[in-house]
Amino acid sequence: MPATVVLGAQWGDEGKGKLVDRLAGQADWVVRFQGGNNAGHTVVLGERTIKLHLLPSGITRESCELVLGDGMVIDPWVLMEELQRWQSETGEMPLGTRLHISDRAHVILPFHRMVDGLDKKIGTTGRGIGPTYADKINRIGLRFGDIAELLADESALNEMASRQADRLQYLGLPSDKHAISLRDDIQWVHDNYSQAIQNTGVMVDTALSTGQQVLLEGAQGCLLDIDQGTFPFVTSSITSRGNSTHGAGVHPGHVEETIGVVKAYTTRVGHGPMPTELFDEVGTHLGEVGHEFGTTTGRPRRCGWLDLVVLRHSHRVNGFSSLALTKLDVLGGLETISICIGYELDGAEIRDMPASAKALARCKPILIDLPGFDALSLEEWLEMAKQAAIDGQGFAALPEAAQHYVAHIEQLLGVPVSSVGIGPDRDATIDATD
Repeated sequence: MPATVVLGAQWGDEGKGKLVDRLAGQADWVVRFQGGNNAGHTVVLGERTIKLHLLPSGITRESCELVLGDGMVIDPWVLMEELQRWQSETGEMPLGTRLHISDRAHVILPFHRMVDGLDKKIGTTGRGIGPTYADKINRIGLRFGDIAELLADESALNEMASRQADRLQYLGLPSDKHAISLRDDIQWVHDNYSQAIQNTGVMVDTALSTGQQVLLEGAQGCLLDIDQGTFPFVTSSITSRGNSTHGAGVHPGHVEETIGVVKAYTTRVGHGPMPTELFDEVGTHLGEVGHEFGTTTGRPRRCGWLDLVVLRHSHRVNGFSSLALTKLDVLGGLETISICIGYELDGAEIRDMPASAKALARCKPILIDLPGFDALSLEEWLEMAKQAAIDGQGFAALPEAAQHYVAHIEQLLGVPVSSVGIGPDRDATIDATD
């Protein structure tokens, strides 16, 4: 059975968790392939809201096997908090039963969090993600599969402790007794996770070869990709389709469908250019109605009109087979809805994103206007979605102006919209008709 990839097509926070949760109902495996607890996925089940940072969104489906893949960096302490919270809510402890940790994934240590906390320029989450990926690239990081070997090698452990202590001292951070705390920390990780550490690439490959359905779940979004994003205001991993199979430990030939998750407008957390950002009452409307606060950091998200220059770039990099449009309901109540179709840069009209963040910051959006539609309550939107599922109406159930907005996006991007989200609940989604 081919794999399906779910990716963020903007700057993250597009609603990937909700989509993966829905698709996981028909999947056997859900695999996170990159990032760490700098991601935040929210799943709403009726009155219950589940916030996930490391656990794959498929955890809500008891039949799903879960993988934290090769390309991830994992904070074991944060993961344990998340697991214990899940256990207290559901009675299930999936660690070592249906939650499997790649032996190739890298460990985020307290050292990495301390170093990351000094960042003031990029606007990172301060969770240790970047420093852990830096150690990975420098070939001095710690992988889960190497923990037992390191604990048995006093010389190698002392070398790691000395190197980290020197760095801490250079940065003006506490470094005394670092060797003792490092050994204790690594021993704790070994004691708590050894039963869950697996060669997960082989497990996923076996699942695919035996016809099982696999979802490859991305974190962040394409515009935060270390190579293809708005560098340097990006994350530290490859968030795009090219890394989906590589970070899961299987070959790219397995992928048949790639779904790009697109918010009906644009948001961004942290620093960096965002050409369609709004500083008026419309921006306030999007932020308040959309509850635009980061799942991981709680920081307010910057809001703006939908940016098709961003989406064309994202589609070029990822080759989306379809788009999942989310939070369309948030646009309700606006008299006019605008879409950015290009930029003006230094007096010239362009249709593609410049690589330079400074150039992108000078870009002014070229907008087209579409008619808006009325605001509805969450209960009304949810009822609309449920009725559409019963009647098989598809997007025809949406208000006429909302249908026009969706069709315009499809036409301008040349990519079909496979589903439209009109509320936070799992069932507040309308699927396209065949």
